[in-house]
Amino acid sequence: MNTAKPPDPEVSANAGEARALGILDLKRFWSQHIVSRAIGNPHQSSADYLRADKVLLAGLRLGLRETINFLMTETPSFEEFEEWVLMKNGGAIEPARVVRLNGALRGDGKFTLESILSEPVLSGADLAFWDEHGYIVLKQAVDSDSCRAAVEAILASAGMSMERPDSWYKGGLWIPLAHHPALWANRNSRRIHTAFAQIWGRGDLWIGVDVCGVNPPLRPGYPFQGTRLHWDMTLAPPLRFGTQAILYLTDTAANQGAFSCVPGFHRQFEAWLNRIPAGADPRAIAATDLQAIPIAGDEGDLIIWHQALPHQATPNLGALPRVVQYLNMFPSQHDVNATWR
Repeated sequence: MNTAKPPDPEVSANAGEARALGILDLKRFWSQHIVSRAIGNPHQSSADYLRADKVLLAGLRLGLRETINFLMTETPSFEEFEEWVLMKNGGAIEPARVVRLNGALRGDGKFTLESILSEPVLSGADLAFWDEHGYIVLKQAVDSDSCRAAVEAILASAGMSMERPDSWYKGGLWIPLAHHPALWANRNSRRIHTAFAQIWGRGDLWIGVDVCGVNPPLRPGYPFQGTRLHWDMTLAPPLRFGTQAILYLTDTAANQGAFSCVPGFHRQFEAWLNRIPAGADPRAIAATDLQAIPIAGDEGDLIIWHQALPHQATPNLGALPRVVQYLNMFPSQHDVNATWR
């Protein structure tokens, strides 16, 4: 890989022009992370850049972790980075996607809901439940065949088999598989897109590339590998709207490692935060003081939740592993809080 002197930060910060692939902001993204590595200091992005980064990676069908890992470990030249992006896209990025992505990065702001709302998947009662509780279960977001294909791909990538229980305990909860066709088939589900469009109230959505998870039953010598109750967002006010989601690829009972959250907490988040004593860690307090409930579901069910809900995985007390796919969708324009707390 390239060992040349990294670009100057003052020059790089404004390097947002399109190059060989014709993708706006790609060079700026590359430059910021290469400079960060060179000076040994993480880059602090503005809200506009954070939003653009999310849209950029989603439009290029790249996962954040895999992309940052490539930049930090390989320190590629920009040309090498473009080659890697192209390789991750099977050697080609269709022109229509380039046009749409560049329009989103420029902030064209064009979107429509007509085709989405002509066949809604969430009823008025579903949306009222969402407003009140901050989560919704979309039943049969994908079909059984799609679930089985994804499960087979995930287990194969991790060297696991449903028929060999000892194989279930090879790693942690997260399986770094992101680009298998079976996973893309689920991400491209029209029911999933429509549900997110109804929740966001707009149709110009991008889907993030995330990994999968296998939560095996507890057994002697294998303690629970999950994290405690947490948020994946900043706790610095003001609260910004955002979503997260998990797709159950296997039937998941409440005691089988089900996703767990604190329903309705998005409605009291800021008031609760204001009651936290100065100097105290709200994340630590939430992990001990708040009570989450498990959300059971069948294979193919999608749980979407408001990012302000504290959530966690739970220990699997069942007989079979819980297998899931993580995903999320968001519009080209959305509010971002760049302050981390």
